[in-house]
Amino acid sequence: MTVLRLARSELKRMTGGLLPKLTILALTLVPLLYGAVYLYANWDPYGKLNQIDAALVVQDTGAASADGTRLEAGRKVAESLVDGHVFNWKTVTSTEEADQGVSNGTYAFALKIPKDFSANLASPGSFDAANQAMLNVTTNDANNYLLSTIVDKLTTAVHTTVAKEVGEETANRLLTGFGTIHTQMLKASDGAARLADGVTRLHDGTVTLHQGTGELKSGAAGLYNGEVKLRDGASSLSAGAGQLSSGLTQLKDKTAALPASAQQLADGAAQVAAGNAALNTQMQAIPGQLAAAQQAAQQAAAQGQRARVVASTSRLVASGVLTQDQADKVVAEVDATPAPPAATSASASAAKLQAAAAQVQKLSDGAAAVSGGTAQLAGAAPALSDAVAKASAGADQLAIGSAALAAGQQNAVDGAGKLSQGAQKLDDGAAQLESGAATASDGAGTLAGELARGAGKVPNPDDAQKDSLSKVMADPVAVSNVSQAKAGSYGAGLAPFFLTLALWIGIFMLVQAMRPVTQRALASNAPAWKIAAGGWLPFLAVSAVQASLLTLVVDVGLGLDPAHPVLMWFLMLAAAMAFSAIIQGVVALLGSPGKLVVLILLVLQLVSSGGTFPWQTTPEPLHAVHQILPMGYVVSGMRHLIYGADLASILPTMLGLVGYTLLGLAMSTAAVRKNKYWTLKTLKPEIAV
Repeated sequence: MTVLRLARSELKRMTGGLLPKLTILALTLVPLLYGAVYLYANWDPYGKLNQIDAALVVQDTGAASADGTRLEAGRKVAESLVDGHVFNWKTVTSTEEADQGVSNGTYAFALKIPKDFSANLASPGSFDAANQAMLNVTTNDANNYLLSTIVDKLTTAVHTTVAKEVGEETANRLLTGFGTIHTQMLKASDGAARLADGVTRLHDGTVTLHQGTGELKSGAAGLYNGEVKLRDGASSLSAGAGQLSSGLTQLKDKTAALPASAQQLADGAAQVAAGNAALNTQMQAIPGQLAAAQQAAQQAAAQGQRARVVASTSRLVASGVLTQDQADKVVAEVDATPAPPAATSASASAAKLQAAAAQVQKLSDGAAAVSGGTAQLAGAAPALSDAVAKASAGADQLAIGSAALAAGQQNAVDGAGKLSQGAQKLDDGAAQLESGAATASDGAGTLAGELARGAGKVPNPDDAQKDSLSKVMADPVAVSNVSQAKAGSYGAGLAPFFLTLALWIGIFMLVQAMRPVTQRALASNAPAWKIAAGGWLPFLAVSAVQASLLTLVVDVGLGLDPAHPVLMWFLMLAAAMAFSAIIQGVVALLGSPGKLVVLILLVLQLVSSGGTFPWQTTPEPLHAVHQILPMGYVVSGMRHLIYGADLASILPTMLGLVGYTLLGLAMSTAAVRKNKYWTLKTLKPEIAV
């Protein structure tokens, strides 16, 4: 008995009547009912979200933006949502109505835009009143759990879009402000340059001012010293004027008796003139008398001189200054000295006397002239007395004026002193001003230079640059999403998992109608491996039809459009081969309990194959299950073939499925060997499923 004969015999038994044929047909369609129908129902759910009613409440009252334009962000968001047709938006007037609609299921969810939405979006223009704009969303998981996740993604997208638009506008205003700052800094730099020039000129002026104040200080000091001298002179003048006034008063009193005194003086002068004439006569006789008297006087003088010398030398000898011999010599020398001639002395005296007589004669003449003058003075004395009286009155006025001058000059001295002190302070202030002006000149130059450099560092973007920069600032991080392999739709994303799962379930349903191993084959003398292979081939044939039909319907009917359709079909056939061998082997080896084991294997692969979430996110014990059971490898291989990813893993997956097939045949062979010998359990099993 060959393997093919065993397989053909089992197939004939299964298709021997109409009902068996319908059973096989129904079993063949099981993967379609599970896999294709599920994928059809969930092929593009995101594209049908516009059939879901959602409440939209717009209460935004708008706001004025920083540039004076009107911001109606809430209305724009609402219009964008309605025009997008992502959901079937229903405009609701109040938040209470929207919340009630979500609660009773009228609306799947509600999106509410509050009245201060635009105002808060515009608030970043004011640093002290910035507020976040809110979008209020009301969901109800009783309506649908996944819908809340979808709504979160929608509101996140709305938030991102609005934030980007507002951020671009804010960044544009900020960059415009930078341009304004740049322009103003350039103006400030020009102004600072002019200021530096002005301060430099100011400094030059302060130098001149300081020189002038120095001269003023010196002049004020000189003025003060002059005023002091003038004050002292005025004081002296005042004192002299007082004395002059007193003297003139006395003179006035004296001049009152001047005429009488002048007459007396004239009379006296006449008498003097007469006396002088008599004197002159007497003086003419004196020379003769003088000569005789001179001779007698010379003799007496010589004797008197020797006596004085003798007395002097005696005293010197007594005191020990001279010796007696020295004293005698001195006296001898005196005796030897001749006396002056008497004639000479008398002649000289006579000459002097004659000269004196001439002077007496002149005095007599003068006395006569005085007598005449005093006579004239006596005549002019009354006029002189009047003049002296007037001079006395003027002297009084001079005394009064000079006293006032002295007092005023003291004030002038005080003023000059204050002026000198003020000039000193002014000079000190001018020195400080000069120093400060020098510092200000340096500072103004530095300010002008730094402002110019600072203006060069402040951005001054043009309109194109502002647009570009504002977009970058509003959305600084862009994601360049390079998809090496991409599913075309939600259904395409689920297809690898559900096609594999449907194939396992379809083959699992075959054991409900097909026998893993026939009793007739067990009763034969055929080798165990042939019997096992003969029992497996019918499963393989039907599962191959299931895989082919499922692949055809999904590719053509649903439009899966895999990147490698032929390789995908071959992988489905390889999966059918491995799944049918494992299921047939487990059921053949374990009997009816094996069906429960196959169901358990289904559940384990369902949660560990990574069909929806990555298998790495499952609990750690399920990681080992993923590595052992075949469904995870099939799901991964299907993704590579459907989405067009790297094909390097396909060959190892194929070889792995061949290994699972051999494992299933080994279990089937062990089952044949086990069931060659009948027992009471074989004839009457404890449970039949």
